[in-house]
Amino acid sequence: MNKEKQKKLEKNGWKIGTTKEFLGLTDEEASYIELKLKLSANLKRVRTERKLTQVELARIIKSSQSRVAKLETGDPSVSLDLIIRSLLALGTSKKDIARTISS
Repeated sequence: MNKEKQKKLEKNGWKIGTTKEFLGLTDEEASYIELKLKLSANLKRVRTERKLTQVELARIIKSSQSRVAKLETGDPSVSLDLIIRSLLALGTSKKDIARTISS
């Protein structure tokens, strides 16, 4: 957000902050969410690069299309384990997963 817009919002009573501050997250919680969102975005990228639909990925991982949609958005009901297993099922290497995590 540019400084001018931020000043205008603050002048009108809005408080500007981070998601971490707004939700009162610890550093560990914020890092976990960031990690999950990175892996979720990577899953969607890999799926689309392989020209697979969510339905096709669901068949590969023996799940449902709605679950794949949740995987790709980092839904809180989805475990990191399932995201990583899905990436591996698509042929993503451990090195690529590590690269995603460390980026």
